Amino acid sequence: MADVAAQVHARWDTGEVAEIRRQLERLLNDPHFSHSRRFPSFLRYVVQQTLAGQMELLKERTVGIEVFGKDASYDTALDPIVRVTAAEIRKRIAQYYQEPGHENELRITLPAGSYIPQFDWPKSGNDAEPLAVDPAHEASLVPSEILPAHPNTHSRRFLVVMVALTCVAAGLLSIGLTSVLEAVHQSAFNSFWQPVLSSRDPVLVCIADQLQYSGVSLRDAADPTRQFMLKDSLTAVVFDDLNATVKVAGILQSRGKQYSLKSEGGTNLEDLRSGPTIFIGAFDNAWTLRLTNSLRYHFANNTDMSQFRIVDSTSPAQSRWMVDRNVQLTTNNYRDYAIIARFTDVNTQKLAVVVAGIGRGGTIAAGEFLTDSNDLAQLKRAQKAAGSKQNLEVVISTQIIDGAPGSPRMEAVYFW
Repeated sequence: MADVAAQVHARWDTGEVAEIRRQLERLLNDPHFSHSRRFPSFLRYVVQQTLAGQMELLKERTVGIEVFGKDASYDTALDPIVRVTAAEIRKRIAQYYQEPGHENELRITLPAGSYIPQFDWPKSGNDAEPLAVDPAHEASLVPSEILPAHPNTHSRRFLVVMVALTCVAAGLLSIGLTSVLEAVHQSAFNSFWQPVLSSRDPVLVCIADQLQYSGVSLRDAADPTRQFMLKDSLTAVVFDDLNATVKVAGILQSRGKQYSLKSEGGTNLEDLRSGPTIFIGAFDNAWTLRLTNSLRYHFANNTDMSQFRIVDSTSPAQSRWMVDRNVQLTTNNYRDYAIIARFTDVNTQKLAVVVAGIGRGGTIAAGEFLTDSNDLAQLKRAQKAAGSKQNLEVVISTQIIDGAPGSPRMEAVYFW
């Protein structure tokens, strides 16, 4: 272990270690990480262990025990929390470095299949070392048949020019590919959201509300340690629905689109006729259930409300998109499902967007799907293959581990 630590400390000097720690804090303070407890704990642990030369501890079981408090005998095959969290962290790191302003920062990455982070310093023109080419080995750079039998000054100059042109061409190609990828992602984002953003009418965001509390705990301003329980009847917004609401509202706000928030109980048909509406939540939002009931994919449940599912009208007997309430409450580890839809409602003749999961984690994943350019690019490809029809419906799934959702996965799509 001491040998490993010595090798690690030999790789980074004190200044470099300090910069790695500063970059780690930048990442963890970014919204991609700061809104979660799991992701910062995981990333901080693996970085600290690596800097300490303890890479042999960065195994799935050890991370599960140290970061997630699992028993030493827990079955990693049945509980993939470490793998799922690592995959989500890789995705969030990639999103962070894709955003403007992070191009020249030290890169902390988590290679696929490993829990040992890597650190890559940005390269500047001053840091690049000149390429020294030994004339005796110059021929190895290009096919021998294009070189004269006895290289002279002109041939060497020709070679240098060709290498330089090749580098320039490669650089331009790289810039071009980056621009193309950015354009594709932006096009995918616009493909879904432009009908909403281009409407002349303000957008209504219809969110679920639930009467959860008969009282409220308030603190004394003079002595915040003193608490008082006061009788009240509060309309509460479920936090997981709020998560998706914030994501959607952020899109509208960043595009300068006027919008308002209303509870499902306070929303009437006249409100829905006033402009586009985004419906958040499913079984806690009556408007969502009403509007999706006539769609191909819609929500359903059994009579005792112990099983909830998404039904495909073309195959109503299928039950693969189902959440068992007993499993959900007992283990907090299950697969959740959600419907994302965008269509013109026949009753209001206005655009409707649905962001709704069976469980709360499904709604979070749906909100993430609609704000992630990679997920929307996948949806756009499916839409193009279907003839670019404008009304669409998507079923997505996400793995819930200890109550926290992983990345969304597209299960089925329908366009009309």
